[in-house]
Amino acid sequence: MKIDKKIIKELTEYLDEFKLTELEYTVKDTKIKVSKNSISVNSQSFPSPNLVSSSKPDANISDDIISGIEIKSPIIGTAYHAPEPGAKKFVEVGKKIKKGDTVMIVEAMKTMNHVPSTSNGVVKKILVNDGQPVEFGQVLIILE
Repeated sequence: MKIDKKIIKELTEYLDEFKLTELEYTVKDTKIKVSKNSISVNSQSFPSPNLVSSSKPDANISDDIISGIEIKSPIIGTAYHAPEPGAKKFVEVGKKIKKGDTVMIVEAMKTMNHVPSTSNGVVKKILVNDGQPVEFGQVLIILE
């Protein structure tokens, strides 16, 4: 089996572009997994223990927890609020939507993937900006 080095290079570039640590690509019987150690992108020496212990993980999101029905990204990619630049957005805060309605598009590898609503509701909060990279399972929208 011959592996195309171009695909590996492209996947490695996606790691940097979308700030990922791991990415998996599968076609038929071939599975390619690329990952990088987050420590290796830092300077040659490891951070001192004082710097690590003084950081506060998730300090920004602890006060911003919102309850409701979560609509999550089905894939890694770039989220778009409208079908094309300048077009009307799929949803806005306060809009009533039905199960199956498109709430956003997530573009991955030049393919536009429509994200459907998983239930009926009213849009309570949109958690990602237009053109923002998103992870698999990341919450995009919260419904009431």
